[in-house]
Amino acid sequence: MKYSRLIFVSMALSLLTMACKEDVLPKPKAMLRLDYPTAEYVETDVDCAYIFGRNMSSNIKENKDCSLVLDYPQMKGAIFLTYKKVDGNIRELMIDAEKLTYEHVVKADQIAPVDYLHPEEKVYGKFFEVTGNAASQSQFYVTDSINHFVTGSLYFYAKPNYDSILPAAMYLQNDIRNIMESLRWKE
Repeated sequence: MKYSRLIFVSMALSLLTMACKEDVLPKPKAMLRLDYPTAEYVETDVDCAYIFGRNMSSNIKENKDCSLVLDYPQMKGAIFLTYKKVDGNIRELMIDAEKLTYEHVVKADQIAPVDYLHPEEKVYGKFFEVTGNAASQSQFYVTDSINHFVTGSLYFYAKPNYDSILPAAMYLQNDIRNIMESLRWKE
Protein backbone atom coordinates (compact mmCIF):
# COMPACT_ATOMS: atom_id res chain seq x y z
CA MET A 1 0.00 0.00 0.00
CA LYS A 2 2.83 2.31 0.88
CA TYR A 3 4.54 1.64 -2.47
CA SER A 4 1.36 2.00 -4.49
CA ARG A 5 0.70 5.42 -2.91
CA LEU A 6 4.28 6.49 -3.68
CA ILE A 7 3.95 5.31 -7.29
CA PHE A 8 0.61 7.11 -7.64
CA VAL A 9 2.02 10.41 -6.27
CA SER A 10 5.12 10.25 -8.48
CA MET A 11 3.00 9.52 -11.58
CA ALA A 12 0.66 12.38 -10.75
CA LEU A 13 3.59 14.79 -10.31
CA SER A 14 5.16 13.57 -13.55
CA LEU A 15 1.92 14.17 -15.44
CA LEU A 16 1.51 17.63 -13.95
CA THR A 17 5.03 18.72 -14.82
CA MET A 18 4.83 17.28 -18.35
CA ALA A 19 1.42 18.76 -19.07
CA CYS A 20 2.52 22.31 -18.23
CA LYS A 21 5.62 22.42 -20.42
CA GLU A 22 5.68 23.99 -23.85
CA ASP A 23 8.07 22.95 -26.55
CA VAL A 24 11.41 24.67 -26.10
CA LEU A 25 12.39 26.65 -29.18
CA PRO A 26 15.84 28.17 -29.55
CA LYS A 27 15.85 31.94 -29.90
CA PRO A 28 17.49 33.36 -33.01
CA LYS A 29 20.74 35.25 -32.57
CA ALA A 30 20.16 38.99 -32.55
CA MET A 31 22.06 42.15 -31.89
CA LEU A 32 20.80 45.42 -30.51
CA ARG A 33 20.15 47.83 -33.33
CA LEU A 34 20.81 51.46 -32.60
CA ASP A 35 20.07 53.84 -35.42
CA TYR A 36 21.67 57.25 -35.21
CA PRO A 37 21.13 59.91 -37.83
CA THR A 38 23.81 60.46 -40.42
CA ALA A 39 25.87 63.35 -39.13
CA GLU A 40 25.28 66.63 -40.92
CA TYR A 41 27.54 69.44 -39.81
CA VAL A 42 26.82 73.15 -39.82
CA GLU A 43 29.25 75.94 -39.00
CA THR A 44 28.58 77.26 -35.52
CA ASP A 45 29.54 80.86 -35.11
CA VAL A 46 28.81 81.91 -31.55
CA ASP A 47 29.99 85.07 -29.85
CA CYS A 48 33.33 83.51 -28.91
CA ALA A 49 36.88 83.48 -30.21
CA TYR A 50 36.36 80.35 -32.32
CA ILE A 51 34.15 78.79 -35.01
CA PHE A 52 33.56 75.08 -35.49
CA GLY A 53 31.32 72.58 -37.23
CA ARG A 54 28.68 70.94 -35.06
CA ASN A 55 26.30 68.09 -35.70
CA MET A 56 22.84 69.41 -36.52
CA SER A 57 21.30 66.74 -34.27
CA SER A 58 22.79 68.50 -31.24
CA ASN A 59 21.25 71.41 -29.39
CA ILE A 60 23.69 74.15 -28.48
CA LYS A 61 23.52 75.87 -25.11
CA GLU A 62 25.68 78.93 -24.58
CA ASN A 63 26.95 79.70 -21.10
CA LYS A 64 29.00 82.63 -19.88
CA ASP A 65 32.69 82.90 -20.75
CA CYS A 66 32.19 81.05 -24.08
CA SER A 67 31.47 77.72 -22.41
CA LEU A 68 29.16 75.67 -24.62
CA VAL A 69 27.19 72.47 -24.22
CA LEU A 70 26.30 70.43 -27.29
CA ASP A 71 23.38 68.38 -26.03
CA TYR A 72 22.35 65.14 -27.77
CA PRO A 73 18.93 64.31 -26.28
CA GLN A 74 18.48 61.15 -28.39
CA MET A 75 21.66 59.68 -26.88
CA LYS A 76 21.30 61.24 -23.45
CA GLY A 77 24.77 62.69 -23.76
CA ALA A 78 26.58 65.97 -24.18
CA ILE A 79 29.87 67.45 -25.28
CA PHE A 80 31.02 70.22 -22.97
CA LEU A 81 33.33 72.92 -24.40
CA THR A 82 35.23 75.42 -22.26
CA TYR A 83 37.19 78.39 -23.59
CA LYS A 84 40.09 80.02 -21.77
CA LYS A 85 42.25 82.93 -22.85
CA VAL A 86 45.96 82.12 -22.85
CA ASP A 87 47.91 84.65 -20.81
CA GLY A 88 51.41 83.23 -20.65
CA ASN A 89 50.00 80.13 -18.96
CA ILE A 90 49.78 77.63 -21.82
CA ARG A 91 51.81 75.05 -19.93
CA GLU A 92 49.47 75.20 -16.90
CA LEU A 93 46.37 74.98 -19.12
CA MET A 94 47.71 71.90 -20.89
CA ILE A 95 48.70 70.23 -17.60
CA ASP A 96 45.23 70.94 -16.14
CA ALA A 97 43.51 69.51 -19.25
CA GLU A 98 45.56 66.32 -19.11
CA LYS A 99 45.16 66.08 -15.33
CA LEU A 100 41.36 66.25 -15.74
CA THR A 101 41.53 63.42 -18.27
CA TYR A 102 43.74 61.20 -16.13
CA GLU A 103 41.41 61.57 -13.13
CA HIS A 104 39.31 58.94 -14.96
CA VAL A 105 42.13 56.38 -14.76
CA VAL A 106 40.55 54.85 -11.64
CA LYS A 107 37.60 53.47 -13.64
CA ALA A 108 39.12 53.47 -17.13
CA ASP A 109 40.56 50.37 -18.76
CA GLN A 110 42.73 52.51 -21.02
CA ILE A 111 43.33 56.15 -21.95
CA ALA A 112 44.75 56.55 -25.44
CA PRO A 113 46.06 60.03 -26.33
CA VAL A 114 46.38 61.12 -29.96
CA ASP A 115 48.14 64.35 -30.94
CA TYR A 116 46.31 66.69 -33.30
CA LEU A 117 48.07 69.19 -35.57
CA HIS A 118 46.50 71.57 -38.08
CA PRO A 119 49.21 74.20 -38.63
CA GLU A 120 47.37 75.95 -41.49
CA GLU A 121 44.65 77.02 -39.03
CA LYS A 122 47.03 77.26 -36.04
CA VAL A 123 45.12 74.54 -34.19
CA TYR A 124 47.13 72.11 -32.08
CA GLY A 125 45.85 69.72 -29.48
CA LYS A 126 45.30 66.26 -28.13
CA PHE A 127 42.38 63.83 -28.19
CA PHE A 128 41.98 61.24 -25.41
CA GLU A 129 39.84 58.16 -25.94
CA VAL A 130 38.85 56.67 -22.60
CA THR A 131 37.72 53.03 -22.59
CA GLY A 132 35.99 51.35 -19.68
CA ASN A 133 33.36 52.44 -17.19
CA ALA A 134 34.77 55.94 -16.70
CA ALA A 135 32.49 58.95 -16.35
CA SER A 136 33.77 60.45 -19.62
CA GLN A 137 34.62 58.45 -22.76
CA SER A 138 36.50 61.27 -24.51
CA GLN A 139 38.41 64.40 -23.63
CA PHE A 140 40.32 66.83 -25.80
CA TYR A 141 41.95 70.21 -25.95
CA VAL A 142 42.97 72.52 -28.79
CA THR A 143 44.98 75.71 -28.75
CA ASP A 144 46.87 78.14 -30.93
CA SER A 145 49.56 78.20 -28.19
CA ILE A 146 49.44 81.99 -27.92
CA ASN A 147 45.91 83.34 -27.32
CA HIS A 148 43.25 80.64 -27.22
CA PHE A 149 42.61 77.35 -25.40
CA VAL A 150 39.51 75.14 -25.70
CA THR A 151 38.89 71.95 -23.73
CA GLY A 152 36.11 69.48 -24.36
CA SER A 153 34.69 66.40 -22.73
CA LEU A 154 31.98 63.86 -23.47
CA TYR A 155 29.55 62.79 -20.76
CA PHE A 156 26.37 60.73 -20.72
CA TYR A 157 23.42 61.33 -18.42
CA ALA A 158 23.56 57.77 -17.12
CA LYS A 159 25.69 55.55 -14.92
CA PRO A 160 28.76 54.55 -16.96
CA ASN A 161 28.40 51.12 -18.53
CA TYR A 162 30.90 51.00 -21.37
CA ASP A 163 29.33 48.11 -23.26
CA SER A 164 25.93 49.80 -23.33
CA ILE A 165 27.07 53.28 -24.32
CA LEU A 166 29.81 52.24 -26.75
CA PRO A 167 27.79 52.87 -29.97
CA ALA A 168 26.76 56.34 -28.80
CA ALA A 169 30.28 57.08 -27.53
CA MET A 170 31.78 56.17 -30.92
CA TYR A 171 29.23 58.36 -32.72
CA LEU A 172 29.99 61.35 -30.47
CA GLN A 173 33.75 60.77 -30.69
CA ASN A 174 33.39 61.31 -34.43
CA ASP A 175 31.65 64.60 -33.68
CA ILE A 176 34.51 65.58 -31.37
CA ARG A 177 37.02 64.83 -34.12
CA ASN A 178 34.94 66.99 -36.48
CA ILE A 179 34.97 69.82 -33.93
CA MET A 180 38.75 69.60 -33.70
CA GLU A 181 39.22 69.41 -37.48
CA SER A 182 36.81 72.24 -38.30
CA LEU A 183 37.78 74.61 -35.47
CA ARG A 184 39.16 77.98 -36.55
CA TRP A 185 40.15 80.98 -34.47
CA LYS A 186 38.59 84.38 -35.01
CA GLU A 187 41.43 86.85 -35.32
